[in-house]
Amino acid sequence: MWHQLGSFVLKNRLVLILVLLLATGFMGYHASKVEMSYEFAKAIPTDNPKYQAYIAFKKQFGEDGNLVVVGIQTDQLFSQPIFESYRLLQKDLKKIRGVENILGIPGAVNLVKDPVSERLQSQRIFPDTTVSQAELDSAQALFRSLPFYRGLLYNPETNSWLMALGMNRDLMASPARTKIIEDIVSRVDAFGKAHQLDIHYSGLPLIRTQIADRIAREMKWLLIGSLALSAVILLLFFRSISATLISLAVVIMGVIWSVGIQVLIGYKITLLTALIPPLIVVIGIPNCIYFLNKYHVSWNETGVQKEAIRTMVGKMGIVTLFCNIAAAIGFAVFALTRSAVLKEFGVVAGISIMVIFLISFIFIPVVLSYLPAPKNRHTRYLENRWLQAVLDRLERWSLNHRKLIYGTTLAVTIVAVLGILRLKSEGFIVDDLPKTDRIYTDLKFFEQNFGGVMPLEIVVDTKIKNGLRRQPLQLFERIDSLSGFISSLPEMARPLSVVEGMKFARQAYYDGDSSNYGLPNSFDISFLAGYLNMKGSEDKGDQMGQLVRSFMDEDKQMTRISVNMKDVGSKRLPEILNEIQTKTDQYFDTSQYQVTLTGSSITFLEGSTFIINGLKESIFWAFLLIALCMLYLFKNGRILLCSLIPNVVPLIITAGIMGWAGVALKPSTVLIFSVALGIAIDITIRFLVNYKQEQGGSEKERQQVVIETIHSTGISIIYTSLVLIAGFVIFCFSGFGGTQGLGWLTSLTLVIATITNLVLLPALLIDLTKGRKKS
Repeated sequence: MWHQLGSFVLKNRLVLILVLLLATGFMGYHASKVEMSYEFAKAIPTDNPKYQAYIAFKKQFGEDGNLVVVGIQTDQLFSQPIFESYRLLQKDLKKIRGVENILGIPGAVNLVKDPVSERLQSQRIFPDTTVSQAELDSAQALFRSLPFYRGLLYNPETNSWLMALGMNRDLMASPARTKIIEDIVSRVDAFGKAHQLDIHYSGLPLIRTQIADRIAREMKWLLIGSLALSAVILLLFFRSISATLISLAVVIMGVIWSVGIQVLIGYKITLLTALIPPLIVVIGIPNCIYFLNKYHVSWNETGVQKEAIRTMVGKMGIVTLFCNIAAAIGFAVFALTRSAVLKEFGVVAGISIMVIFLISFIFIPVVLSYLPAPKNRHTRYLENRWLQAVLDRLERWSLNHRKLIYGTTLAVTIVAVLGILRLKSEGFIVDDLPKTDRIYTDLKFFEQNFGGVMPLEIVVDTKIKNGLRRQPLQLFERIDSLSGFISSLPEMARPLSVVEGMKFARQAYYDGDSSNYGLPNSFDISFLAGYLNMKGSEDKGDQMGQLVRSFMDEDKQMTRISVNMKDVGSKRLPEILNEIQTKTDQYFDTSQYQVTLTGSSITFLEGSTFIINGLKESIFWAFLLIALCMLYLFKNGRILLCSLIPNVVPLIITAGIMGWAGVALKPSTVLIFSVALGIAIDITIRFLVNYKQEQGGSEKERQQVVIETIHSTGISIIYTSLVLIAGFVIFCFSGFGGTQGLGWLTSLTLVIATITNLVLLPALLIDLTKGRKKS
């Protein structure tokens, strides 16, 4: 069948190459329309209860985690020149498209009791005009007398100051967000440079924007790097410019198709699917090596070019097909998960890998048929003395040292299993960044001075309309007790709620005496309860009005407690949430109140856990589906066992090394196992198919068949493995820990898989197929 396909390709070569080139041009046209996804893909399904709680919160109270925070540390902020510049900076930042509101010291307000109406009114503390140093000192003294702002906008112990910019959600989910963040940073940096101040930036919109843009730029360089490295290795192997150009043309077409497929399906490039183009290069090059190696071997044997091409297709067509099927399964199983980001990655990668097989199958034979026959220098690599010596050594090990091979494999596996027992599952929002990266160091600045920037929201639902007016003093006491407990946790910032507003109002009611900043009592609650209706000024610069409106719903049924926290990781976060949940059950009667913990921090935890569990399931499905493919291909249970053991062992060893090295299981590292299994099994398929081809219908001794297989496939397997390993090593030069992990851990797995398939697999074939002269 495959020889007939080879004849078909040669007979219709002109039509096939034109169709392929036209189709690639069509895909290239669509690929040019690709867009980057600026809205982080949902890691959890929409029917997940925690996701639904988060959506309900956003519908009621608006976007959480939508602040860009700017921090400075100085004891000279209230010197007239610096403060005036700081005031103008805040005014200038408000003009940036996408900045909806700003919470900062220049716009801070005080509550003042109107002697006529005996109502509280909000007044700016700092005038919106240039003032003298004396006036500024007076305003500063008033500002510092208001406990409401302590820990919120400034840390008096460290002289740290914070400005928070509320961002437009729609613009921050569009390509415009890069320009918005750049405008903010450039203007604030100019202020810092003018006054020789270090500026710190953080907040989820900024972190997400800068990381997404950095990864998009990095993927381009990784793609170029993988192409360049592949070209160098191919040139060194084949000593042929034409063979190198053919291979590069195949993978470049594969990259075009992979991007075009995303556009046609309706996907945008996410942080995960951005990895597909360089992965296609890494996976596509072995196809070229398989075909070209067999072409050169056949040419040496026959000396007839067309016959060599037909033999290449006949011998390597089925091998390459099943190698690509196995690799596609390793990726496509992610489509079986319910995570949108993994599903998109699995669908596009799986289809793209099968497409690159079709490209290889058509393009390589057709182009070779138009080129002159290979010269001696092009096939000289087949007689590499060093590699022949290695293959001779492998032959001796397989024949004479099988007990040593089994013993060593067992010992290493036991050590690896002990390492697996040390594996921990933990992820952080920014743990893929180096500890010296500015995003990381700035985040730590806000954690040390303001308790963090990761949002946690607690919604208290009274279950009835106007429930916040029912026994308000009792409700305030419960919220204050819960807030006090949260404040006592070292990972948490000071919570902000309507109770803090009531404390502020009580201080104002008693003429601004800071000693009266506290919970309303039974004497003054009758007066202050009216401020549950306070809507504040319609002036967008009225920060107190904005705060009041954002902490109660219109029906006065629900209120929120908003708190920022440190990036504590997926291990500590559930412990904190359980502690808070225990306290809410203690303070709030479930028959009267429903308390819900939500926010971006919780969705991050749920998403991280969901992805890890989904990836673990995908490894199981990848293993099962690949096993079924191997069973279909070889139709022999013993051969199936021989094929799986050399590929399971490398995964166990890699997981063990992760455990001993302290590399945590997280989405970026769990991804490696399914991908590595799908790629590493290629080596096994290559070996076993050639094993069957060498055996044919003859009655050769199994040891002789194994020896011939080692020598006939060993060189191409070593070359292919080197290309794959080198291709994944490129990812080690990434600035992100997850991409680095994909690089060095996958490379490590492939190194081990190459060894097990060339040492352990031959030994298993000799011992496990005893008593059978045919496979």
